[in-house]
This record gives sequence, structure tokens and C-alpha cells, in this order.
Amino acid sequence: MIELQNIVNLLFEARMLKEIRRSGYRFLGSGNETVAEHSFLVCFIGYVLAQMVPGVDALKLISMGLVHDLAEARMGDLDMVQKQYVSADEKKAIHHMTEGLFFGASITALVEEFNAGETAESKLAHDADQLAFVLDLKSMHDKGFAPASRWLDSVEKRLKTEAGRRIAEGIRGVGWDHWWRKNFLDISD
Repeated sequence: MIELQNIVNLLFEARMLKEIRRSGYRFLGSGNETVAEHSFLVCFIGYVLAQMVPGVDALKLISMGLVHDLAEARMGDLDMVQKQYVSADEKKAIHHMTEGLFFGASITALVEEFNAGETAESKLAHDADQLAFVLDLKSMHDKGFAPASRWLDSVEKRLKTEAGRRIAEGIRGVGWDHWWRKNFLDISD
């Protein structure tokens, strides 16, 4: 019974990510995304990257995307300025969130591997994290929010894999609305 209670508590805690806003957007001056929304997109981009790179453990890659910001349910989303002055103990937060769970070590290992950034899956998960931001920035830019374009170059420089760089290049080369315009507006009867 205690095990089930710990699982349910973790689910409620993960649900908190729907309430926590990503903090970095305030420096951009636009954008409003929760950590949960971000994590979904990171997972989906991770899935796509796993299809592009042979031999990658897709489940591990997607799972890293799912848990990479889980500790923010306890710590909040610290932006780059805050991180200059405040130290969050992600390891402690993950430990407290997962203690008493038979799969707690698995979550801890995924977060540690993501943070170490040494495996193919962790590099791709990192790129998925950055590509989610690239998509947001490109969408904002295409909608007329000029400051977003100043951020694109610096975010793209963080990409670690060829597959990530290829996707970023593709994002730059198409409008945010191309997918629906080509299917619904620009079609001939």
C-alpha cells in the first residue's frame, strides 16, 4: 500500500509541472509555456531524433526527455540569471521524489545520464531540449516578434549532434505555419 501511495504522490508531483511556467521567456519578452508543455515537446522531438539516428535507444531518449525537468516540480524553473546566484539541489529533489519507489533508481539514472551528456541518447535529449526552444523562437519570429531572431543563433550553438543541427536548419528554412497552409490554404480544388 505504501508503494502505491508513493507512486500516486509522484504522479501528483509530476502534475505540478503543468502549473510551473518556464522562467526564461520573461527575458525574451514573449512566450508563455509550462514545464509540462515543454517536456511534451522535448519527448516528441526525442522520438523524431531517435528515428533519424540508427542504433539509438529510443525509449531511453524519450524517457530522458520526460524526466529531465522533473525536479522543477520541487525547485521551480530557475533561469540563467537566477542560476548565477542560487544553487538548486536537483539531485536531492530527485532523491526525495523517488525514494520508496521500486523504479526510483531508474529515474535517477536517467536524470544523471542526461546531465552528464556523454551518451548518444543524452546528447540527443539535450538537442531535443534546445530544439523545443528553437521551434518557439522561430514561431515567435514568424509572427512578427523580432527579438526572437536574436536568440536563435545562440540557442542553435548549443546543439551537440548532426541530427539536431539538421532539424534546426530545417526549422529556419520554413515558416511556422507552412504545415497547415500547404494542406489547407494553398491547395487547389
